[in-house]
Formats: sequence, C-alpha cells, structure tokens
Amino acid sequence: MDGADEDAWSAVAEGWAELWGPFADPVRRTLLAAAGVGPGTRVLDVGCGSGELLAQAHGLGAQAAGADPAPGMVALARAQVPGADVRVAAAEALPWDDARFDVVTAVNSLQLAASTADALAEAVRVTVPGGRVALASWAEGALNDLDVVERAVAAAAGEDVPQDGPLREAGGFEALLAGSGLTVVAAGLVEVPWEVPDDTTLVRGVLLGEDAEGTESGHRTVVDAARPFRTEAGGYRLVNAFRYAVAVTPA
Repeated sequence: MDGADEDAWSAVAEGWAELWGPFADPVRRTLLAAAGVGPGTRVLDVGCGSGELLAQAHGLGAQAAGADPAPGMVALARAQVPGADVRVAAAEALPWDDARFDVVTAVNSLQLAASTADALAEAVRVTVPGGRVALASWAEGALNDLDVVERAVAAAAGEDVPQDGPLREAGGFEALLAGSGLTVVAAGLVEVPWEVPDDTTLVRGVLLGEDAEGTESGHRTVVDAARPFRTEAGGYRLVNAFRYAVAVTPA
C-alpha cells in the first residue's frame, strides 16, 4: 500500500504489523548501530508505524519515542513499547521541543511526507547539535524481487508503475543530508528478505488495503508473478534491499 493517508494506514494497521512489521528489522538494526544507540540514548523514530524500531531501541537501553500520523499505528506502537512516548504527528510538525533527541530515525517514511525538505528540517530541529539523523528506505526497484510482483499487479490493472524516486537511488540520502548541512558518517545497502509461508499470506501482503473482491481478482496475478521466488516448502522468499545513511547535525 502506498501513500501517506493516515486513515487508510489506520485501517490496515493490524494487517500491516502482522505481514510487514518485522520486515525491515535488518536495516533498523544497522541504523541503530551506525547511529551509536545504546543505554540512555534519546531516540525518536519518525513514521514509527507499529513500533518495531522503538522495540529494538528499547532493547538496547535507549529512551524511545515515536511519531506517526496514523492513530491506528500509534496505538500498536504504544502497546508494543508501553514506556515509549508515542504521539500522533506528521513528520513536518513534530510536537517536541528543539534539541530534544540524540538520534532521530526515519525508516521508509520520509518520502511519504508532504514535503521531504520540511520533514528533514523538523528532524534536524529536534536533534541535539552534533546528534545523528538516520534515514532508510527501499532501494531502486531493480534490486527488489518484490518489484517483479508489483509490476505484474500494475500491468494487470492497466496502471503505470511508479518510477524510482531520488531517495531510492545510490547517493540519494547522502545528497539530501549533505544539502541540508549535515555531515554523512555512514551509508550503505542492506539486504532485506520478505518470507511468507503460503499463497494466501503472499497475496494478503502484496494486496494489503484491497477489499475482498480486489484481493480475490488479483490472487492469480500475484501468485504467478511470484513463482520464481517459491521455496521447496511451498512458501516464498523475495530478496529486497534498503539504502540507508546516517549524518551528524551541525554542532
């Protein structure tokens, strides 16, 4: 499901948490390590979804906080990490004071903001001078098995496949951060597999947000497109990639 419609995301929050919540854990771990998160670190995750990064940060001893525009996601994040300060908020209007956090993260969320520049400016504002801003999102479609399936779904619906945005390409995050006056200290590519046990779970994940009729009509398209990624056990393993970058705010 694409877009930043908070009502739509709230409506699918539980399904998203089940099918996609842990998916980005490999890049979340990489971000937290590269940003030096540990005991006592004050971390804000912008676009926190159902709270998986908050749980990882909490497990490292950090003080976790999160923001998401979808109330349904915020409710799940609060339940996952009861001690976290999680608020309903857009990335462009974070309800915290200046220089409140040591590290601010955004995983697969910055590109959904109405203004990427404003969202990044807010992340910098609430980060202490010399703190870290850590970003991650999908790499370009050519590096993602899931892109094969999404292209088949779009073709079946007679729709154009969205082009890769600049943040999905090599150097995109680095250019964005450096252009805003931050110093990039780490960047790279992380393999992020998506594994599901059967056809039903595959289709539910790919067509998340579709009604029952849409899911039924798209079932065969999804299964046929995913056939190259079928495992001997009858499930599917689609290998994908996320790009990330970590930068230091001006002292």
